[in-house]
Amino acid sequence: MSVSNEPAGAVTAPHTGTWRAWLVAARIPTLSVAVAPVLVGSAAAVHGGAVQPWAAVGALIVALAIQVGTNLSNDVLDFMRGADTPSRRGPVRATASGLLAPKRVAAGAVVCFGVAGLVGAVFALRYGWPVVLVGAMAIGAGLGYTAGPWPLGYHGLGELSVFAFFGVVAVVGTAYVQTGVISALAVAASVPVGLVATAVLVVNNLRDAETDRAAGKRTLAVRLGRRGTTTLYVACLAGAGAAPVFMRAWGLVGGWFWLPWLAVPLGATLVRAVVGNADAATLNRALRKTAELDLWLGLLLGASMLLGAGR
Repeated sequence: MSVSNEPAGAVTAPHTGTWRAWLVAARIPTLSVAVAPVLVGSAAAVHGGAVQPWAAVGALIVALAIQVGTNLSNDVLDFMRGADTPSRRGPVRATASGLLAPKRVAAGAVVCFGVAGLVGAVFALRYGWPVVLVGAMAIGAGLGYTAGPWPLGYHGLGELSVFAFFGVVAVVGTAYVQTGVISALAVAASVPVGLVATAVLVVNNLRDAETDRAAGKRTLAVRLGRRGTTTLYVACLAGAGAAPVFMRAWGLVGGWFWLPWLAVPLGATLVRAVVGNADAATLNRALRKTAELDLWLGLLLGASMLLGAGR
């Protein structure tokens, strides 16, 4: 990988096997995608009057463990399938660059999914088989993104998976393990969170479209082309921006419904960058900033729910 294609501040040459190499493999700048739904789901739980801090922490551990496990499995399996090559335009990948041995990265993924499963088992003791089923589906989707005979990411289903599991399932699940109920507020709030999380993957796949196409990885960006992919990116952010209006119209949030719109300037800047540029450096920055936008949305949407939900 050419160092010139790396985003500012990227770790480009840690020693093999060091903690910095693991940070590269975990893809730290995008982990906010796991944090945002827990913030929003916890806000929904507070509104429901049954918040439990220990459950919120557990939900955060599960979300982070599944995302890191997914990133690690993606790192090693994309390398093994030939999708991560020296011509790739994105940040350094630990396996492809030789920072970590494939077996170590695969073992790290197993550990992460194991942690998620163990914490999920604690929740299952209280809420039973529904938690087991949803947890198994989430871990399966994380593994299935690049693993198995029909990997989701290689068949254009990565975005749908992200929306489902880092949006709907993560938000609703976080609220559920604290309140024991599935609320309309949590379901509605999961939509904008899921849309921005999806936008993170959209810009990632837009950047990698050329090398993915050459490797036979038929992501949605490969299928749609640049124009279709940028349109999808804009639609994701626009949909997230429109969500507070519907939540207010349905009586789910009160007078503070507009708070998420404080993130609109960042979203508008990202739209201009993604639509108007195809160079790797710009798209790498846009990816990090879109993950940042998801975190801001989580904070602002959660605040709007706490300040005025149902009023």
